[in-house]
Amino acid sequence: MSTEIARGADERARIQRRTVLVLMAAQVVGGIGMGAMLAVGALIALDLSGSDTWSGMATTMITLGAAVFALPLAATAARRGRRPGLTLGWLLGALGGLVVIGATVGGLFPLFLGGMVLVGAGTATNLQARHAAADLATERTRGRDLSIVVWATTVGAVVGPNLIGPTGGLAAALGLSALLGPVLLTTVGFLGGAAVIAAVLRPDPLLLATADRAGDDAVPATTLNDALRAIGRTPAALLAVVGIVSGHTVMVAVMTMTPVHMTHHGAALTVIGLTISLHIAGMYALSPVVGWLSDRVGRVPVLVGGQVVLVVAAAVAGTAGHDETMVTTGLVLLGLGWSGSLVAGSALLAESLPAEVRPRAQGFGDLAMNLGGATAGALSGVVLSLAGFGGLNLFAALFTLPVFVLALRALIARNR
Repeated sequence: MSTEIARGADERARIQRRTVLVLMAAQVVGGIGMGAMLAVGALIALDLSGSDTWSGMATTMITLGAAVFALPLAATAARRGRRPGLTLGWLLGALGGLVVIGATVGGLFPLFLGGMVLVGAGTATNLQARHAAADLATERTRGRDLSIVVWATTVGAVVGPNLIGPTGGLAAALGLSALLGPVLLTTVGFLGGAAVIAAVLRPDPLLLATADRAGDDAVPATTLNDALRAIGRTPAALLAVVGIVSGHTVMVAVMTMTPVHMTHHGAALTVIGLTISLHIAGMYALSPVVGWLSDRVGRVPVLVGGQVVLVVAAAVAGTAGHDETMVTTGLVLLGLGWSGSLVAGSALLAESLPAEVRPRAQGFGDLAMNLGGATAGALSGVVLSLAGFGGLNLFAALFTLPVFVLALRALIARNR
């Protein structure tokens, strides 16, 4: 019997390694498309609308789309498994790319915005891939496996924007605006992500995890209310969701207005670009280290540590004034705090809930995360104008308070 158990564990580990590799490949292919789209979306919106104000709606619509599709994609995964859910998300993102191309050619700004909402499905899929990495992971490796898939996003974030020139030439050769080159890349990238998942993500990690628990190949029917009740009665799951939302809200609130603040103080565009690049590096580049720490030290300490880093980041950036080095340091710390919150929080959520309610709970977490970011982005300009950059950082730091309260409550309950 012990030999059979060992063989089963070895086979499961082999499947998990394959699953992580497949998810990484899909993240790289699909992420290149997303990185390219983010680089030109605002420029296309500016051309179509003729307004600086409306140009910012491109990114807003992508964020809104990520929130809108978080629950439907999670529901698909809950009913049918990760492979159909992730494949559908990438395909919807590709459809969004086609809609954006058609709207741009036709000069239809409202249709363009609708296409960007569909592109947001690609962002939602990119986020939900990390959950698939946790389905079959053991407690010893869950943080590491999840964080590696998050790290793979770095490739797309870095490579995508650098392909604007070559893809612009391709678009021109096809008789399209050069700005549509990255959109073509986005569409192809999303289709590639869908193809990788549909063809290679076998066996389905969620179906296999659920079968291990239920002794059946089908995922039991659950509802969003089931997931919300499970989160509410599980302190660790509630802490995980609030921690993920807090980390993203703080990060978006500060990051969104940092270029504006630096511009007002006369910073060169190259310095602003370097600051944002280092911030993104802080978000993704060290995520495997964060995952390893969450496996070794524990999910809750790393999650709470991430929140502490966010507070320190807000203090450093908020008191920087004209000091560009301090602002950049604050933004790097902001990225690191976000990474700790997302990676450790996602691992904690995955291991706190049974497989049958996990996808919908994770979908709700991603929905709340994106809504928190969208709200923070919308309010950040108002707060900056009223209270300055220091006031904005203080405002952002306040969102960490619920995490500390929940963590303290969980510690007290455990020690009783």
